[in-house]
Amino acid sequence: MMPFIILMGRPGAVFHVTFPVVNRASFGIFGSLWCVFNRATMACIWYGVQSSVGGTCVLVMLRAIWPSVNNIPNSMPLSSGTNTRDFMCFIIFWVISLPFIWPPVHKIRHFFTFKTILAATACVIFMIWCIVKAKGVGPIVKQPATIYGSDLAWAMISGISVCISNMITLTVNAPDFASRAKTPSAPIVSQIWSIPFSFGIICLFGVIVSSSSQTIYGEVIWSPVDLLGMFLDDNPSPATRFGVWFIAFSFIIAQVGTNISANSVSAGCDLTALFPRFINIRRGGYIAAIIGLVMCPWNLVSSSSRFSSYMSAYSVFLSAIAGPMAAEYWLVRKGHYNVADFYVTRKGSWYWYNYGFNPRAYAAYMAGIAINVVGFAGDTGTPVPVAATQIFDLSFFTGFGTSSIVYYILSRMFPVVGAAKVFEEIDVSGYEEKRMARCDEDANSKDDCTEKESSDV
Repeated sequence: MMPFIILMGRPGAVFHVTFPVVNRASFGIFGSLWCVFNRATMACIWYGVQSSVGGTCVLVMLRAIWPSVNNIPNSMPLSSGTNTRDFMCFIIFWVISLPFIWPPVHKIRHFFTFKTILAATACVIFMIWCIVKAKGVGPIVKQPATIYGSDLAWAMISGISVCISNMITLTVNAPDFASRAKTPSAPIVSQIWSIPFSFGIICLFGVIVSSSSQTIYGEVIWSPVDLLGMFLDDNPSPATRFGVWFIAFSFIIAQVGTNISANSVSAGCDLTALFPRFINIRRGGYIAAIIGLVMCPWNLVSSSSRFSSYMSAYSVFLSAIAGPMAAEYWLVRKGHYNVADFYVTRKGSWYWYNYGFNPRAYAAYMAGIAINVVGFAGDTGTPVPVAATQIFDLSFFTGFGTSSIVYYILSRMFPVVGAAKVFEEIDVSGYEEKRMARCDEDANSKDDCTEKESSDV
């Protein structure tokens, strides 16, 4: 996913604009609102999901301090999908996260540095602890494959697809983070090594920990938080309880940081674009937190198959949005932006298209969805051809590829204003230069006023 994140984030790094603004280039001033709404919805849902995972970490941490927490009587109905103990832990994590939404991200950058060091340390300690308890890395790492040939290949592709679906939101709103870059190359240098390295290492740690669990408990525990909680069964020693507490606390800090950077900021940017008169990034972050609470996310993550189906489904929609955005920047207008026209609704501006909507982008969007519809039906249990299922296993690539190709073809058949022949990253409106000139003029005016006041005195 690293190449796609860099690909999608490039406009933000060059022109310092966020996802809602970049999306206007392809879908139009008003047409972009539907795409922004989709991304905002996903951010709010993910906020709730991450909070639910954070709640399980809080439970393990509290059990390490007060083992009796595990025996809190339940007073909630079965229809709620949770119980008093788990809901209490969810609320604790939810409340802990709220203060971190208030300051701008750059004001709490040292918190993210702390989170990175602490979480990485905890992961290494947890892996070593599991290896020591299991007296090895466990049988999963060594056991032979149980399926072969094309079945093995498509099983791997399906697993990769689920992992990609987990990152599709980050891919689409990559401009939100790249827009803060000091230089256009800054996101490339950092992401080209950090994304493959960090995700690869964490996945390796997860496999080793789960493999060790089979030796320790006789069954594979794929959730590291569940496995950590099992360490507290059967009268653990004080040292074990402290170790569990430290790792659980580290996971809580990691979840808070993830929720802020990946969800509340994204939701804030998107909701600000939808309702700029009433919402700013801070308010948008708190709205995401409230929606993440009332959506009862524990029901969504209660089943791994249900959650995977949901993620794959939303990957279909978001990949069809990403395709036209990438084709617009890299193939149609070839890096040429008219930044001033991003903020006007007059006829003849670059992004007005047809009354603010770009029919080319929406045709491409529907094509990107259509190619995966049959496979999505099969994912819900409806019998479909094997080919449709295999196409759906590649839902991100088929959706992204189809929508970008269709958008490019339609843009060649029906040229847009500003279509370029040569790739050059330039703002033809000179918007940034004019803004900086105005800032310089304002600064000079203030200096003149200060000098005049001094001379009068």
